[in-house]
Amino acid sequence: MTVRAPRVGVLALQGDVREHVAALRVAGAEPVAVRRPTDLDEVDGIIVPGGESTTIGKLLVTFEVLEPLRAALAKGLPAYGSCAGMILLADRVLDATDDQVVLGGIDMTVRRNAFGRQVDSFEGPVTIDGIGEFDAVFIRAPWAEEVGDEVEVLGRAADRIVAVRQGSLLATSFHPELTGDSRIHQMFVTMVKERAA
Repeated sequence: MTVRAPRVGVLALQGDVREHVAALRVAGAEPVAVRRPTDLDEVDGIIVPGGESTTIGKLLVTFEVLEPLRAALAKGLPAYGSCAGMILLADRVLDATDDQVVLGGIDMTVRRNAFGRQVDSFEGPVTIDGIGEFDAVFIRAPWAEEVGDEVEVLGRAADRIVAVRQGSLLATSFHPELTGDSRIHQMFVTMVKERAA
């Protein structure tokens, strides 16, 4: 009997879609582009990619995906957010624009562009619980200023929280999809499989 690979959506409205798709294939998942509400019915989990959080938020509204995705997350759909995705999965955002849209789900307060502007982008090692040292790419990255009691802090950089998990939701302030290292995607695929079981 052949076991079907988990179908993991990548929110394909803006951002690092292609890179996440490639990392998911390496991690043993079947990637699915999510652009419409009906696409959510086809996936076992979803990645909210890096990009520009306010733009992604506006496109979530325009393409009528915002409320269906919020409802799916509330029902337990596993999600992983990288960089802008971390902002979108946060319950609270500091330095937000007036029209900032969030999906919510992780009990944390995230600061946008916390590490600085584009010119302040950097790459460096981060120790991630359950993975070990990971060479992380930070581009206009957020960080979590505070987290609730149910949130597990998985990694820090410069004493700032940069990787978290709450239940079936995972978020990093950096971009693992740009590194060629699929271990964080493998962690998420394992979460998706556990939820499906």
